[in-house]
Parts: sequence; C-alpha cells; structure tokens
Amino acid sequence: MISNRADQLRGRSAPLEMTEEQFRALGHDLVDRIAGFLASVRERPVTPAEAPDAVRAVLGATQALPELGAPAGDLLQRAAGLLFDHSLLNGHPRFFGYITSSCAPIGILAELLAAAVNANVGAWKLSPMATEIEAQTIRWLAQFIGYPADCGGLLVSGGNMANLTCFLAARAAKTDWDVRKQGVAAGRSLLVYASRETHTWLQKAVDITGLGTDSIRWIDADRQQRMDVAALELQYTRDLAAGARPFLVVGSAGTVSTGAVDPLPALAAFCRERELWFHVDGAYGAFAAATPDAPPELAGLALADSVAVDPHKWLYAPLEAGCALVRNPAALSEAFSYHPSYYSFGGEATNYFDIGPQNSRGFRALKVWLALQQAGAAQYREMIGDDIALARRLFELASEHPELEALSHNLSITTLRYVPRELRESTGSEQTEVELNRLNQELLTRIESSGHAFCSNAVVEGRYALRFCIVNFRTATEDIEALPQWIADLGRQTQGGQ
Repeated sequence: MISNRADQLRGRSAPLEMTEEQFRALGHDLVDRIAGFLASVRERPVTPAEAPDAVRAVLGATQALPELGAPAGDLLQRAAGLLFDHSLLNGHPRFFGYITSSCAPIGILAELLAAAVNANVGAWKLSPMATEIEAQTIRWLAQFIGYPADCGGLLVSGGNMANLTCFLAARAAKTDWDVRKQGVAAGRSLLVYASRETHTWLQKAVDITGLGTDSIRWIDADRQQRMDVAALELQYTRDLAAGARPFLVVGSAGTVSTGAVDPLPALAAFCRERELWFHVDGAYGAFAAATPDAPPELAGLALADSVAVDPHKWLYAPLEAGCALVRNPAALSEAFSYHPSYYSFGGEATNYFDIGPQNSRGFRALKVWLALQQAGAAQYREMIGDDIALARRLFELASEHPELEALSHNLSITTLRYVPRELRESTGSEQTEVELNRLNQELLTRIESSGHAFCSNAVVEGRYALRFCIVNFRTATEDIEALPQWIADLGRQTQGGQ
C-alpha cells in the first residue's frame, strides 16, 4: 500500500506549487495592486473605523475551513481588497498614533525576496548569506546610534523581545550564582530600577523570568517625565540595607507617552560606580542620537551595557524588526547557549540560536539592510530630523491657538489638549480638570473614528492629553498645519454633543 502511494508521487506537482509563468503573472498582478494602493494612501481614510462585527461579516469569519481549494489569483485579489479597504493605515501621512511608522516600499519588496529564499537564520549552516547580512546590519545599527560596533546583537520581533533579550543577558551576568541552572530563588531577591514612565515590557520581563513585578522599584520622574536620579540613589541605598540584590537600572531613550529621554549619562555613572547593569530602552528614540540636534542625554547610549532599538519604528522598516545590542558579545551566549547532541552546527561562525531565545528565525535583517543602503545614514538623519521638526511645529501651533494647550514636546512626540475658551481661566481647579479630561477623552474617540487623522493619548501630570507621534516619512508640513484648527472645531462639536 505504501509502495503504491509512493509510486503515485513520482514527478508529482503539489497543490501549492506554481509554474514559473503562473507565479510571474500572479506576482505582477499583486505588485500592481500594491503599487496602486500605496499611491492612493493619502486619499484614503486613515481608518475605516468599523465595528468588529462589521469586519467579521466582510471576512465571513464564521465560514468553515474549505474542503476544496480555490484559484490562487482569486484568493490574492480578495485578500488585497480585504486588507486595503478594512485596515488602519499606519502609512497614512496623518497617522500619528502610538509609535508605528510608515513602511519603506523597499522593505515590502525585501519581505518578498526574503520569503523566496525562506532562510532559517538560526544557524549559519542553514543561512550563510542571511546570517552575514544580519551581522552587518547589527554593526550598522550600532554605528548609527554611536554604540560600539563590535557589540553583540541580533534581530528580534520588536521592543518587548529586544528588551527581554537584554534583560536576560543582564540577569545571567549580574547574579553571583548559576541563575540559569538554579533559578532566581537560589539567591538574594533581585531588584530592577526604572522610571514610572518606562514601557510595560519591564513587567512582562520580570514576570516571564520569575522575579515577579514586586522586584521593580519604580522611581519617580521629574516634571519633564525623566527619571529622578536622586530618588534612584535613595531607593538603592534602602534596598541595599535591606539585603536585596539590585542588578539592573533601565533608562529610557524616548518614553512611550511623551518621548522624554532619561538622564542617561548620569544613570550610566550611577551603574558604573555600583557595578550594576545599565540597560537603555531605545526602541523608539535611540535612532535620534544620530541627528545633529539630538538631546545631549542620548550620548549616554554609548555607555550602556545593552540597548534595545526598533528598526520598525524610526527606520521605517515593515513589522517586525526589533534589535538587541549588548556591549559584551559573550553576555548573550552566557544567557542563551545550550548545545544538545542533535545540534551539529559548529562554532566557527555566528549561530543566532546560541545568542537569543529563538531557534527558528526569519530573515528580518534584509528589509533593514536594504533600506539603510537605499537612503544612507545622511538621509536617515534628515528624515528623523524632519519628523522631530514637524512635531515641534505642532507644539508651536498648539501653543499659539486660543483653544488648545500644548503640554509637552520631546523628540517627535507632541502632547496637547483642547481647552474651551470659557474654561481657560479656571484650568488647574479640580472641577475644571475633571471636565477637561472627560472632554478630551471623548474628543480622542471622535478623532480616531473620523478617518481624517489618528492619534493616541497620554496623561501628563494628571492631564488627559491628545498624543501625536510622528515617525512617518510621508507626513508633510501641510498635514501638521491643518491639525490645530481641525482639532479645535471637532472639540467644539464634542463639547456641544454634536
């Protein structure tokens, strides 16, 4: 029976196979559709603002898995229509939400090329050229932000994983027992220090690694949302006296809410004096270090033991592309390396399974590598600088507008709120602040569902703010200059319940 089945498979053509002519025709058609979509992005709504049930209905979400196949061309055409017409478009020039960038077209083509080779960039033997491209990409990323180019590093899915990778390297390096073998319970309680403005990746990291969220010492921020170094010193002294084992300080190079940059040089000195691991979450803001007008605090990146950066943020790479950089390359293998008998990959070249959490790894580097070469460092500095300048312009315009209050501007993030004329004189009073928070929360909902623009929120010293983050090479001055009056008009409609 088995032999007969095998005989039937001689010279077979599997259902998923395509001829060269079929693939070429389908590929050309799909590229034409994508090109048309990219050309139309500015004219489309930023989001269709559809309810989940409506999206599921268009998809036909309740349909059963088909028993029989369908023509590939029909499937691709339908998939393109579903995605183009029913997605939030973070490549739209008026998308200012969260920290998600417009996607470089060369990155789209790079994803196609990478998938064609389908390299498993876990071991050099399985992906020789892809491995070396990733290694070169990591060196270039380090050089771009002023970090030592001989560092260790690898590409991961995004900021959470990049920070977690660095966290695990710190844990292995700074415990005085074999924490990988014995676990965290075998020694003194490990403690981590971070500003209250730090991204939630840190809670995930201490949870996943068994430290628990009580191991985080949240340090107050100053009025510019930067970590208070004096408060850090006081908390550290208390913990040391209580017999705990501090091992890590996390600084932010661009906080999520407002883009604030912690005093990184001061934090580096603090850690160096106490032999603590200094990690910088630069997932968003580290790339601004390359610009001529970079905040001076970003010079502290070069002093960190590890840095997390996200090329899919301010380098405009398609999702996913995060990167962990570690000053001492050996710290990564000491945190991740295992060598079971079924591995026979050798050690003469880089095997990324040896220095990170994944064994099977996609070829994330190609889209970053190609874009870095297409634009070059100089034009990347210019694009990042443009985003910062546009955010600064929005802050200035909001400051001048009689119905808006500009709250903060750091890097390419500006926060502001709508303040009706009749409430302007009473801002600061508890009743007025409650009303303004409620009003701006409702206003955000209207902005996000309008399709005209999209932003997110922040809370700045208790004030609910509209948050505009510009990491978008398509955004132009006219997009920014049209915002303040539009927000004020929509604010009046919101206040009037229209």
